[in-house]
Amino acid sequence: MNRIKDYEVLKNDIVKWLADYYWMHSGNIKGFVVGVSGGIDSAVVSTLCAETGLPTYAVTMPLHSKKKNTELSEAHAYGLVPKYPNVTMVNVDLTRTYDTMMTWVDDTFTGNELANANTKSRLRMTTLYQIAGAKGCIVVGTGNKVEDYGIGFYTKYGDGGVDIAPIADLYKTEVWELGEFLDIDERICNAKPTDGLWDDDRNDEDQIGASYEQLEEAMEYGTGPAVDILNKFSRNNQHKMQPIPTFKL
Repeated sequence: MNRIKDYEVLKNDIVKWLADYYWMHSGNIKGFVVGVSGGIDSAVVSTLCAETGLPTYAVTMPLHSKKKNTELSEAHAYGLVPKYPNVTMVNVDLTRTYDTMMTWVDDTFTGNELANANTKSRLRMTTLYQIAGAKGCIVVGTGNKVEDYGIGFYTKYGDGGVDIAPIADLYKTEVWELGEFLDIDERICNAKPTDGLWDDDRNDEDQIGASYEQLEEAMEYGTGPAVDILNKFSRNNQHKMQPIPTFKL
């Protein structure tokens, strides 16, 4: 995209934005809570929160997760702790919680893969808000511009349920580049993006049918092979991307 000329300036601007938000609401906010998935978005956001020097909880939440994703998320979260004294790493394994819930739900309602995947995302967000509520913190979003404002590629009241969104105006390729500047583990930088909500190995591109680079071209210029895909996802996901319809007297 070539929108960002200096990633050090960008990093400093986002860190200041986070800190300013904290201090503007310091009577009510005592820190940040970030879910760490093993992907580039959450790695970047948790690092930016850590850079503020303010209390930050980096939370890993394995839930029938692939071994690789669990290893990457834990390696990143644990790696923040010695570098940033303000960071606390928290691990909550939600596998048994999810399994127990699904055994109590009638089989009629457990056969839809997408519904099950969204439930996993919502359990994770519930966990983040439990920690945030207990510690007087806010939940920091990890969505990027393509996902949040382009195609609505997130779970409503799941990973879309957050208090602030520090990278939601950055394209995915810009997040990757910022991650490289922040010296994020190259295994995370090079991993294919995935939400980790499925029982198989499908990644984001498998689900969407286009690469992030193609989607960015469609968003920025209205050209390229992903224009129809962008329009289809955007049209179908407006119920997530727009305010809730409200009856008016």
